[in-house]
Amino acid sequence: MRPKIVAEAEEKMKKRVAGCAAELATVRTGRASAAILDRIVVDYYGTKTALKQMATITVPEPQLMVIQPWDKNVLSEIEKALLQSDLGLTPNNDGTVIRLSFPPLSEERRQELVKITKKIAEEGRVSIRQVRRETNENLKKLEKDKVMSEDERERTQEDIQKLTDKYIAEVDELLKHKEEAIMEV
Repeated sequence: MRPKIVAEAEEKMKKRVAGCAAELATVRTGRASAAILDRIVVDYYGTKTALKQMATITVPEPQLMVIQPWDKNVLSEIEKALLQSDLGLTPNNDGTVIRLSFPPLSEERRQELVKITKKIAEEGRVSIRQVRRETNENLKKLEKDKVMSEDERERTQEDIQKLTDKYIAEVDELLKHKEEAIMEV
């Protein structure tokens, strides 16, 4: 029973770290990255559709991204979605593709982005601790129902704490790398 409980908790924590990593990838750094467009949704003939599902996104240069929609009729909708987003980028529509230029980040904007990444990382750490809390509550219930001994519950809680520490350290490492990428001039 104990290995199963630990494995389930570990799987949940891995998913929380992956979610945190995906969200951190959407934060803009000084370089163009297709991942920042992951959360852009376009009104495609009345249906909300992810931009990456309707266009080819390439990064030919570190400061430039090119969006080439499969359906040219949707260019204006993509442009509108990009303007309404919080990216702070102005799309350049030439009738066939949309170009996004990434101007160098100001020091002030870099500091704002670092704050955003710290907030995302903290949410990731909180979600990992939530998994620990839920697992520990389940362990106490199992002990109360006489399904598990007190010693086994304590050993399992120690294992869960080790997992919590491990995955929080992973989130901290992700944050560190993202901050370095943002502050890189």
